[in-house]
Order: sequence, then structure tokens, then C-alpha cells
Amino acid sequence: MSFGVVEGDGASGLTVAEISSLPFEKVVPTGQRWALPDVRLLAPIFSSKVIGVGRNYAEHAAEMGNEVPKEPLIFIKPSTSVIGPNDAIRIPSVTTQVEEEAELAVVIGATGARRVDRAGAEKAIFGYTVANDVTARDLQRKDPQWTRAKGFDSFCPLGPWIETELDVSDLEVRCEVGRDPNNMEVRQIGRTKDMVFDIPTLVSYVSHVMTLLPGDVILTGTPAGVSQIVPGDTVSVSVQGIGELRNTVVALD
Repeated sequence: MSFGVVEGDGASGLTVAEISSLPFEKVVPTGQRWALPDVRLLAPIFSSKVIGVGRNYAEHAAEMGNEVPKEPLIFIKPSTSVIGPNDAIRIPSVTTQVEEEAELAVVIGATGARRVDRAGAEKAIFGYTVANDVTARDLQRKDPQWTRAKGFDSFCPLGPWIETELDVSDLEVRCEVGRDPNNMEVRQIGRTKDMVFDIPTLVSYVSHVMTLLPGDVILTGTPAGVSQIVPGDTVSVSVQGIGELRNTVVALD
């Protein structure tokens, strides 16, 4: 298991060049290189914590019957909820309504962030990846806080990689679900320009609550259209300019 840099383009085929360093440090290639299809991609970063942001798209807040919050509404998903591309989302028997939430995710860089302003927040960002904030909706409505609904093992798919050079001001966020990977139903389509709170605001706000460490991830909210996923489904989440995160759904018990 190691970190690597994805090189090439779709026309010539992508390769992964192994590096001997952490991604935040000076990149030092080892000389090892593989074709992307020959590599199993894991979640692209180790995080001490994943911070979610609720109701950061007005239409999603409305579909859930909620008002748009006056300040960011944050929660934590444990690091043990993180899985990578093609790993299975495992639904426990304690819930009967699990839903997908397609999101753009922010990865914090080497400096971390503690009580930073907007400018400091932008400097603290290492890059961006794709996330699925899987949620047990029935438990979210039942519990006074969201830890259980958001925190089950496998409820935070991340990937396929981290894009370090990307203008995220107006990107499409999409989710498709289906039994046939070649015939998927579009469930969510949104654009990052419609976020209630933009990314520098979110990073700054969270950093005034808790210190953000290198590798920590902030999920920036989901657009409208969340819906139930069940065992047998395949869930595809994509963010324009980054790529696709695909996971199957299975029953845990």
C-alpha cells in the first residue's frame, strides 16, 4: 500500500506513479509505475476526522422540510466510516431507510487549520475529492443528534483520488443509482455555485470549532434528490473535473 500520482489522460491511458512521501510533502517518485486498471484504489487519504455540513444547498434543505441554516450546520463522521472506490456500502439491519448524498469533499493540507480566516482557509486546502455521505435517514429523524445515522462503518465512501488543481466555484455534482451499471438512474444533479456557504467559509468556520489536521476532510453538503439505496444497488457519485466514485450496496447482516 502506498501513495501515488495519477498521470496521463483518457486518450493515452492513465498510470499511477508510486511516491515515497506523503502527498503533502515534496513528491519523490520511487520509479515504480503501473497502469491504472492494475491498481486497486483505496480511499485517497487517511483522516483523523471527517466533518460533514448539513443543509448547505437550499433545495436539499427544502426537500427535507428544513430551513436554510444561518450558519454552517456541522457534524462528524468517524474515520472508521471511510471506504474507497468499489468497496461495499454495508447496510445494517437496524435501519430501513439508507440514502445516498453526493458531495464535493475538501482535503486539508500540510499546514492544517486552526482559527483561520478566509485567506488562511484557502491556503490550508490541499485538494478535492468525491464523497458519498451515506445516511440512515430513519435514524437521523429518530435521534437528537446524527452520529449514529452518519457514522456506521462504510458510510463515507471517498475517491477516486485527490485533485489538487481545480476551480470548484461552479462544478456539477451528480449521483446515479441502479442495478445495472450500464443503465443507471440519475438521482441528484447540482452545482457547487448553489452552496449556501462557500468552501473558504466552511473551512474557516470549522477551524474555529476544532483544529483541522493534515488529511482531514470536509464534506460540503449535498444537492436535492437524495433517495433510498438498497442491497443490490450500485451508487455512482461524480464531481466535474475530479472523477467518479462507484460503490456497491450490500446487507451487513
